Amino acid sequence: MKIAITGKGGVGKTLLAALLSRAFKKVGYSVLAIDADPNPNLAATLGFPHAEEITPISEMKDLIEERTGVPPGKSGAYFKLNPKVDDLPEKYWREHDGIKLMVMGYVKRGGSGCYCSENTILQALVAHLLLARNEVVIMDMEAGIEHLSRSTARAVDSLIIVVEPGRRSIETAYRIKTLARDIGLQNIVVVGNRIRNQADQEFLISSLPEFNFIGFIPYDQAIVDADLANLPVVAASSDVIAAVQAIYISIENNYKSSSDMKYQKS
Repeated sequence: MKIAITGKGGVGKTLLAALLSRAFKKVGYSVLAIDADPNPNLAATLGFPHAEEITPISEMKDLIEERTGVPPGKSGAYFKLNPKVDDLPEKYWREHDGIKLMVMGYVKRGGSGCYCSENTILQALVAHLLLARNEVVIMDMEAGIEHLSRSTARAVDSLIIVVEPGRRSIETAYRIKTLARDIGLQNIVVVGNRIRNQADQEFLISSLPEFNFIGFIPYDQAIVDADLANLPVVAASSDVIAAVQAIYISIENNYKSSSDMKYQKS
């Protein structure tokens, strides 16, 4: 099962990715969590020791040059378009409480110099993780789908867009949906976060009528307090944990139903 999580910055993607990783691991799945956000916080949220010391793949200059033949940032050079990456997960993931983690780093965009070699190795690695790994892969992404391509879109079983009550969050959801459709992503669902009351939930449903909601996560000040006190936020709120557990069940049921349909068609 391959799950990608996206949404407006600060909307709660990382907490959902962490709690889903723990939910899948708890019932016996092998889980590989991928931090593909330019501001990586998944390691800290999952409680990894010395999380700040983890170097993103995109910043491993020697590795990038070794695999692509070109050092990062060098323009006007030929490099390998299909670098070897299948050995990288076991070499560079970290593991804590039974959950494996890789930090990808930032996919650089045009206008910031030549970042072709970095992007090439990241795209190849994401493709390997989504297409070849026989485990649950949960990817925490930025407010977009830059790490995904047409070749990897078919491997994503569920693209989860996290939204909160607010116009900017809703606008981002529509933008992501358009980008996702452009590369062939079809399994798009939504999770409402920081829901204070029924009015918040109804606002999101009415504002996103064409989206499929698979769950709502309540607002809990305990999450904010734990973050401010540098305490584990994944254990701060039983209500939030219960809501994410219900989302996990929905994802698993949808996945099983989809697999059964594919089997019947075959």
